[in-house]
Amino acid sequence: MEDLLPKAERLAALLKARGETIAVSESSSGGLVAAALLAVPGASAYFRGGAVVYTPQARAALLGIGAPQMQGLRSASEPYARLLADTLRERLGTTWGLAETGAAGPGGNRYGDAAGHTCLAVSGPVTLAQTMETGIADRAANMRTFAHAALNLLAEALDAAPAPA
Repeated sequence: MEDLLPKAERLAALLKARGETIAVSESSSGGLVAAALLAVPGASAYFRGGAVVYTPQARAALLGIGAPQMQGLRSASEPYARLLADTLRERLGTTWGLAETGAAGPGGNRYGDAAGHTCLAVSGPVTLAQTMETGIADRAANMRTFAHAALNLLAEALDAAPAPA
């Protein structure tokens, strides 16, 4: 996690300076994004909460997303990542929602995605989504890579967003 801290510190400083808040939903990164953001002193100024949404049961219990909202969606996709980011942002009343969902490995997921596949989304004043494929089966390496990618996407959104008035 040490390699995530410089990014998290930069993002924390931006969020604090702007008076903005964030909520995080993760699956394949296993909480590394939230841990990095929370490792920065003063995290209570910007971090409102997060969840590791690893199963449909967790999705329903923690985010209230059930079968009706999942109609036509599959996990580990950009539309699903956007739904997670939007839902958590709304539920926690934050400026930003950040979501990651994928397959860390060593095998693929039940949806046919290979290990190293993740989809990321940021919801807020700027909305972004992306899919990433590492091409490797190393679970721990993918988890770290996914967390870096999520923080990078958040940085891209913050850089693109107008400064609050």
